[in-house]
Amino acid sequence: MKKVFYEVNSLDKKSYTKYFLSEDILMEHASLSIFNYINKNFKKNSTVLIACGSGNNGADGLALARLLQEKYSVKIFQINKAKSSMAKLQEQRCKALKLDFVSEVYEADIIVDCIFGSGLNRKIDEKTISLIENLNSFSSFKIACDIPSGIDIDGKIESVAFKSNITFTMGALKLALFSDIAKDYVGKIKIVNLGFDSKKYEDDTDIFLLEKSDLVLPKREDKTSQKSTNKGSFGHTNIVCGEKEGAGVLAALAASSFGSGLVTVVSNQKIALPYHIMQSSTISKNCTAIAFGMGLGEFKKEHIDILKLNIPKVLDADIFYEKEILKYLDENVVLTPHPKEFVSLLALSNIANIDIKTLQENRFFYVKEFCKKYPKTTLLLKGANVIISQNEKIYINTLGKARLSKGGSGDVLSGLVASLLAQGYEALNATICGSLAHTLASNRVKKSSYALKPQDIIKMVEKL
Repeated sequence: MKKVFYEVNSLDKKSYTKYFLSEDILMEHASLSIFNYINKNFKKNSTVLIACGSGNNGADGLALARLLQEKYSVKIFQINKAKSSMAKLQEQRCKALKLDFVSEVYEADIIVDCIFGSGLNRKIDEKTISLIENLNSFSSFKIACDIPSGIDIDGKIESVAFKSNITFTMGALKLALFSDIAKDYVGKIKIVNLGFDSKKYEDDTDIFLLEKSDLVLPKREDKTSQKSTNKGSFGHTNIVCGEKEGAGVLAALAASSFGSGLVTVVSNQKIALPYHIMQSSTISKNCTAIAFGMGLGEFKKEHIDILKLNIPKVLDADIFYEKEILKYLDENVVLTPHPKEFVSLLALSNIANIDIKTLQENRFFYVKEFCKKYPKTTLLLKGANVIISQNEKIYINTLGKARLSKGGSGDVLSGLVASLLAQGYEALNATICGSLAHTLASNRVKKSSYALKPQDIIKMVEKL
């Protein structure tokens, strides 16, 4: 996993004071990384338009223009006069080298956005809005320097943002890049080395970006192992089936496919199940994890007894509309709400009475607020980017795609997490690995994105 930071100004200052690297040196490395990418991926004499602001993000663009000058047809558009000392210096260098400054933007082969950097904390004016909209209308390959202009420090977009194919973020990952709305604008994200190892540049953080390599699969002992095991050695997952039984069946199939030695669906109604899935009217005596809430429908008094059990649990869906849930939020509980359900949970817990739009614009804030109140609970908030949190730690899974927006996919996720809990994973690790398996398996399905079914995810989980 990679470290993520809310702001990096403090990291830049550390570079100056502790390692004696100048602002100029950091800027040269920033621009050089974009130059190397263009040099590797685009032909000589390709046209490049660099849109520059008046601050240090604009200065990065001016430094890039200087590097590109001999091999590419480079034009510089400045939306405002250079204001920062580095922007003035880079402008002076470009003019001394007789680079071309233009008064209008045009459709170049490559457009580089260097208007704002990572610290945007104000509304942008009509002139800049018009410029960004104009740049977005071109079919050029688009590169953003640090953060696409229009995305503020909290990952919000007030009116418009530059829509890039790739974003070169300077020094370290910024939290603003991982808001749900930013996902459609940042494109591929590449971290730029600023002249020394990133481990020296970075400090401690409580926010992390998950990677494929963070998935720890529940592999069993090799066949040649002498260790004696049986089906009970790998956990017994119980799936509580509600009014919509399909949700419970999907969760059960997912749990079985992800290593749970035994899986039982708990229901008073007879359900047609595959032969390897058992059914009971009560929680099994040797149960090691419970998934509860998927397709639940009406909450009944007998469900309280299930919540009271001191067994690791995944709680999902309809349970987030019941105040009873608040009594049982501890270290053995994983919550997997979608935004509407989380809004309900925030209201029930007296943290906030907000609408879905407000939540989506402030996802990280409200996740932090909830986990501050319930630090032992593990929370997974579904969305374009999945947020997983426990206590003060936040983990972001950006690997999911729109194809997961299909009924039943969340039930599969609950089954995967429950299966890992049943096999002895700690709650946080079970949630991280279950989420990664869910997204990675969905990405491996070879069919049209609109045609993905929950069953397809389960089949691919078996092949991870």
